[in-house]
Amino acid sequence: AKANGLTIAYETSGDPRDPTILLVMGLGAQLTLWPDAFVEALAANGLHVVRYDNRDVGLSSDFDSLGVVDMNEVMMKAIAGQPLSPPYTVADMAADGIGLLDALGIKSAHVAGLSMGGMIVPHMATKHAGRVESMTVIMSSSGRRGLPPGKPEAVKMLMTRPMSNDRAEILRHSMALRRAIGGPAYPENEVELRAKVERQIDRRYYPQGIGRQYHAVIADGDRTNLLRSVKAPTLVIHGSDDPLLPVECGRDVAASVPGAVMHEEPGMGHDIPAALCQPLAARIAAHCKAAKARPVAAA
Repeated sequence: AKANGLTIAYETSGDPRDPTILLVMGLGAQLTLWPDAFVEALAANGLHVVRYDNRDVGLSSDFDSLGVVDMNEVMMKAIAGQPLSPPYTVADMAADGIGLLDALGIKSAHVAGLSMGGMIVPHMATKHAGRVESMTVIMSSSGRRGLPPGKPEAVKMLMTRPMSNDRAEILRHSMALRRAIGGPAYPENEVELRAKVERQIDRRYYPQGIGRQYHAVIADGDRTNLLRSVKAPTLVIHGSDDPLLPVECGRDVAASVPGAVMHEEPGMGHDIPAALCQPLAARIAAHCKAAKARPVAAA
């Protein structure tokens, strides 16, 4: 679809006559990282599912002309309090999702964001309030200073790149990353993990966009005031054993959004394991259905 001046790759599932839920993925992650079983469960619970590639990842428009960003340099500047000038903003990424709804002729939708996606959807819910019926924030953060950091090994894996562009090395590194951010209660089968990672690599391997997305996230800073102005009914889901964004980050999001409901999932890390696809989808669908009975906030 053409949306917000870009080409946005998307997929839909379920009955288009059902209420729509827009799924927004995380840093450097393609739409295919939403587990198919999770998407199918949302559709089975009466939702029309739209998932898409954010700008600079997967099959959506990339921004090669803006140059490569050094993630470590961005982090050092942020720590030093130096000004940041990202190539685009998180608010721009939120406008992409709203533009996709425009392209699909969808007046309003429920929105659910995972990790970085959970930082994008509050911008949708505030800057485009009339388009958002409910918000679900999954394993994300308010960006407030003072929240506990992730485990060093998980953060290190996120911040490093494969040692070469050899496919076997990319596969090794990507599998190691998935293991590092997963939850202890849900270890992933080696064969299934390899198949999941290979699917992502074969669809498109494009690490150049990660730094630009990361720059946008860091520059977005503390979203506490933004979250306080969210009017949409909000559900926050976070794993108790998230090694990348500790559960305190999710609690802070829930505490910042008026009336938000917090659900902590024991043993879950920074992913949606197969065993939780059905129950989490059912929880989100119930939240959407409850919100549907309430009027959409004014634009």
